[in-house]
Amino acid sequence: MLVAILAHFAVAAMLPTVARRWGRVAFVIGGVLSAATLATLLLFFAQGAFGDPADAVEQTVEWAPAIGLEITLRIDALSVLMSLLVSGIGALVLFYYACYAKRGDKNVARNSSLLVTFAGAMLGLVLVDDIFSLYLFWELTTVCSFLLVGGDGTTKRSRRSATQALLVTAAGGLSMLLGLILLAVASGTGRVSEIVADPPPGSLLVSVAVILVLAGAFTKSAQFPFHFWLPAAMVAPTPVSAYLHAAAMVKAGVYLVARFAPGFHQLPAWWIPVVVLGLWTMILGAVRALRQNDLKTLLAFGTVSQLGFLMVLVGSGGFVSALAGATLILAHGLFKSTLFLVTGVIDKQVGTRDVRHLSGLGRRWPFLAGVATLALASMAGVPPLLGFVGKEAALEAFLHGGPLGPTAGRIVLVGLALGSALTVAYSLRFLVGAFGTRPGVGPLRVDAPSALFVAPVVIPAVASLVLGLVPAWVELFAGKYAEAYPSEGVRYHLALWHGVNVPLLLSVLILAAGYLVYRATWIVRRFAGRLPRAMQAEPSYLAIVGALDRLARWLTGRLQVGSLPVYLGVIVVTVSVVPTLGLLGGLGGPTELRFADSWVQPVLVVVLLVAAGAVVLARRRLTAVLLTGLVGYSIGALFVVEGGVDLALAQFLVESLTLVVFVFVLRRFPSSFGKDRPRPGRVRWVKGAVAALGGTVVAVLAVLVSGSRSGLPQTSHEYIARAEPEAGATNVVNSIIVDFRAFDTLGEVTVLAVAAIGAASLILAAHRQPRRQLDGLDGLDGLDELEDDLPNRVETGEHEGTRS
Repeated sequence: MLVAILAHFAVAAMLPTVARRWGRVAFVIGGVLSAATLATLLLFFAQGAFGDPADAVEQTVEWAPAIGLEITLRIDALSVLMSLLVSGIGALVLFYYACYAKRGDKNVARNSSLLVTFAGAMLGLVLVDDIFSLYLFWELTTVCSFLLVGGDGTTKRSRRSATQALLVTAAGGLSMLLGLILLAVASGTGRVSEIVADPPPGSLLVSVAVILVLAGAFTKSAQFPFHFWLPAAMVAPTPVSAYLHAAAMVKAGVYLVARFAPGFHQLPAWWIPVVVLGLWTMILGAVRALRQNDLKTLLAFGTVSQLGFLMVLVGSGGFVSALAGATLILAHGLFKSTLFLVTGVIDKQVGTRDVRHLSGLGRRWPFLAGVATLALASMAGVPPLLGFVGKEAALEAFLHGGPLGPTAGRIVLVGLALGSALTVAYSLRFLVGAFGTRPGVGPLRVDAPSALFVAPVVIPAVASLVLGLVPAWVELFAGKYAEAYPSEGVRYHLALWHGVNVPLLLSVLILAAGYLVYRATWIVRRFAGRLPRAMQAEPSYLAIVGALDRLARWLTGRLQVGSLPVYLGVIVVTVSVVPTLGLLGGLGGPTELRFADSWVQPVLVVVLLVAAGAVVLARRRLTAVLLTGLVGYSIGALFVVEGGVDLALAQFLVESLTLVVFVFVLRRFPSSFGKDRPRPGRVRWVKGAVAALGGTVVAVLAVLVSGSRSGLPQTSHEYIARAEPEAGATNVVNSIIVDFRAFDTLGEVTVLAVAAIGAASLILAAHRQPRRQLDGLDGLDGLDELEDDLPNRVETGEHEGTRS
């Protein structure tokens, strides 16, 4: 499994080279890889997918076992079902893209590599079983989506849409990560399967955690109020939309809900947001789809609607609803990818996707029209397509109340029936708008697409028909996933014919109502979408982004003032306030203190305190530097008393070097502080309060933390045991710095060297700049005056570079 994921990343790294030499062949290579991955998953991990769920195939790679960090892969029925979409639809889309892309397209290398990278990331997302790997692959799909939607960034619309999608989904990803960490802490494990199998008992913490996880799922799967980014992402090429924004990436949120629902579906904090927002998203997306003239945008809002439908099914809990949800996940990927690819064919051959300019394509391309009809029939729930089988199971799940109880279940049933009727209406709108004959518009005279171009479009449409006729094949996956839920005394099986029953009558009623809504589309187009501005999602998003921008400007203007004391004060206050409560909350009982180990210690402490107090009162810079050095030497003397001679030598060396540097610098500054402009008393009190806060927090935490140690960790014992025989050192600290972690030390030395070189370069550049600017002067008097006055300007803040 891990090899398959890594293979995608390796091939993606090579595809730009392949594309530069052979062009569109890069897409074919990526498609072959996805097809091989799908075959491998089905062949070698069939036992975990079709057998007992407890026998799922697992693979663990430990990369930091000392702290419990590992990458765990697990394949079961749900992961295989998602892999059918990720690798199966991915292969078809990549083959299709080879015909869709123009010869000499400069984006072939970029898009082929990104699509294969996305396929590997999405495959990892549905296979991993630990929370940190899940988040890693989750965000990698977000980055790939951002890059593919943005394209080469030449248009403002693509940049805006890509940024919008990135901000929404990345914010949801951070929310999801926090929720997963809280669940892991409450469960005592970072394995997703173990969290779901033995969920922590319901509490406020768990409720907050599941809400955070749902927030990530809702943003990824474009649920209200985060749905607006998906239609905007249709600026991406049509194959990208078919793969990422119809079949795969937007299913990630649905997958997340389906994965965690068996353990948490009974929590009100779980099922209420899922059901309420899912139903509203389904209806809102369907209504918005009826108002669109662009075929891709119509499909985008239809995708939003269908994702809401799937959320309700997989998140509400219950055997039948889970069975219907898993079935419709597969059905949706098949019919929606077909429709997007059909739209791509129309756009490429005709040059437009606007239904107001399309006419007569059904007679011109009867075969493609038939393929589209199959996909639309599956989406509308027409027998004998797979969409009909899944929709009947969904109606059956809530007919008698289902897992939500009689009242809530019937309300959900009404909402699903209404949303399904609207789905029928916009399905008819797509079919007639794309392939019908439009009054007043002459039939289009365009060339038929090639067989290779149409072949990837046919396969998922035919699969919808075949799987609808043989639904038992789908139940191999969907049924095993649904076994995680109680069957509620009813053993429901997927079938094309269950006899004349209520779900069948409801299906007929939905089809008839959908046709009537389609005939009255002008009413919907005129009055739908009249929501108050405060309830509209995109204006709210723009308002939030604008408020954040203004807050950032205000905060930057207050903090980035070009003053070193302000910077240090912000750092000290932040470090003192933010971690303190958490650190104190984790400490044990009172710490046993002793006054001193020898009479020398109190003497040195008194010297240290007197020197520190004298620094605050000093009026001359050199005096303050010398007193600061005395503080450092006193600390070094304390190290000597405690036996840390080497550490004391390092302290003395640093203090001596610091004094020398300060002496060289201070000769360019006035001898006294505040000679030109005394500081206000209020400023001095603020500085004193900040300094006192920082010192108090550090001192108290040092005492409490050092006293709370109950024993050395295992790593410390290893260092102590190996210090003398392997490093020849009796000082464990030195052996760690010089031997065991020598590369860390080398890195720190390198960083210091680079910083020193950079500082020296800036100082020399600043010293030479005035001379170059004053080369035209008759003498150097002006330069001398400027150099002598520069420290005063810096000190008083009058130099323009000291203010932001």
